[in-house]
Amino acid sequence: MNVSDTDQGSNDHIDQPQADSPPHADSPPHSDWQPQTDSQPRYDYRAGDEPLYRPLEGRMVAGVAAGIAQYLGVDVTVVRIVLAVLIVVGGAGVPVYAAGWLLIPDEGASQSVASQLINSLQSRTN
Repeated sequence: MNVSDTDQGSNDHIDQPQADSPPHADSPPHSDWQPQTDSQPRYDYRAGDEPLYRPLEGRMVAGVAAGIAQYLGVDVTVVRIVLAVLIVVGGAGVPVYAAGWLLIPDEGASQSVASQLINSLQSRTN
């Protein structure tokens, strides 16, 4: 047995990436590779997994900012600041907030305010 045969046999594992290590730059990327983390996610749901609604708790006015923040998985202060900036710069925040109030249903409600209005108008005409 040659020394080179022994070296080749013991170095076979070096060229193959480990399951918990990132792929080498010269190897093709693996789409299912993710780094190992020990920390738990901040929220117990992923953004967009829950339905969009205006919560009954945590409201300041109609709960639009709180609902959007909960749906996106961000802090409600961020959404409120964005809405405030939109109000100050051009006034776009007012129609955005009004649209959210009309189109996003309350927590526990089956329909939004706009849907309820449309249904009541349709029932009057029939």
